[in-house]
Amino acid sequence: MVNQKVLFSGIQPSGVLHIGNYLGAIKQWVELQNEYRSFFCIVDEHAITVPQDPKELGENTLKTAMMYLAAGVDPSRSTIFVQSHVPAHTELGWILNTMTPLGELERMTQFKEKSRAPKLPIFPAARTGIMAGLLNYPTLMAADILLYKTNAVPVGEDQLQHVELTRSIAERFNNRYGETLVIPKAIVSKSGARIMGLDDPTKKMSKSASSPNNYISLLDSPDEIRGKIKIAVTDSGAEIRYDEKEKPAISNLLAIYSLFSGKTTGDLEKHYDGKGYAEFKKELGEVIVEALNPLQKRFQDLGQNKDEVRNTLKNGAATASKVAEATLGEVKDKMGFLTK
Repeated sequence: MVNQKVLFSGIQPSGVLHIGNYLGAIKQWVELQNEYRSFFCIVDEHAITVPQDPKELGENTLKTAMMYLAAGVDPSRSTIFVQSHVPAHTELGWILNTMTPLGELERMTQFKEKSRAPKLPIFPAARTGIMAGLLNYPTLMAADILLYKTNAVPVGEDQLQHVELTRSIAERFNNRYGETLVIPKAIVSKSGARIMGLDDPTKKMSKSASSPNNYISLLDSPDEIRGKIKIAVTDSGAEIRYDEKEKPAISNLLAIYSLFSGKTTGDLEKHYDGKGYAEFKKELGEVIVEALNPLQKRFQDLGQNKDEVRNTLKNGAATASKVAEATLGEVKDKMGFLTK
C-alpha cells in the first residue's frame, strides 16, 4: 500500500536473546507487521558502542536474524536487514550529530548509566575514559528511525527518551531546512514493555546480566527454563497477587505467565487463590517451555539453511537501501551538498 504507515525497530546482536526481548519487542513486531510497512533491523553498529568479540559479532548477528524469523517476523511482509549493510545509517547519523547539542546527549539516561559501568578488559583503551560512540549512540538511533520516514517506533519504556530526542532532532532539521523528515511516535505496549530480572525484580531483564539466572534465553532447554523459574526470587508472604509496588517479584512472574498463556493477571490471581508459590512456579515453567518449543524448532531448522537466512538479509538490505538512500538524498539536497 502506497500510503501505508511505516514502523521501524531493532535489537542489538550483542548476546543471547531472552524472553524479555521476545515479550517486550519481537512478539509485538509480529502482531504489528500486518498493520505497517515494517523495517526490522539488527543494529550491529549500536552493538559496538561497547566492546564485542570479533569472532562472535557476525555469528550473533546471523543468530539474531534467525530468531526474528523463528519468532514469526515474515520477510514477505517485513524488511529484515543488518544495520551495517546500509551505509546511509552512519552517514545520516554523522549529519544529525552536527545539529544535536552536546548537553542533550549527556542527559540521556542510557549514557549516564553505561558511562558509570565497569570497563571491560577486552578493550583496554576503554579504561581510559568514555568512548565517543556511547555518547553519540542516540543520533545514530535517530538516523535509523528517520531514514525510513517512520511513523511508529515500538519501544520499551526505557527507550522513550530516545524517541523523544529523535523527534526533537527531526523537528530541528525541518525548522531549519524545510519539511523533510517525518516526526515519529513511540508505541509502548502496556504489557511486556518491561520484563524484569528473575533474580532482581527491580532491574530490567538483561542479556548482559552477571548471572544467567537473571533471564530465560529463548534457546534455553526445558530443564533450564524449569530450573530458573524454580529459583526465581519471590516476595514475602504466600499470596499470588499482581501488585508491582508491594509484590514486584510475583507481579513480574504473573506478567510473564499472562503474556505466554494469553490469560489475564486477574484470571491467574483467581486460579492460584489459596495456592502456594511452588505450584505457581511449576506451572509457569511448563507454560514457558510449551510456548517456546515451536520457536526453538523453527530456529533449529533455520540453522540447517543459513544461506537462506543470508539471502533474506541481502534482499532486506537492498530494499532498505532504496528507501534510506532516497531520504538521505533529500537531506543532503536540502542542506546544500554538491550533487555528483
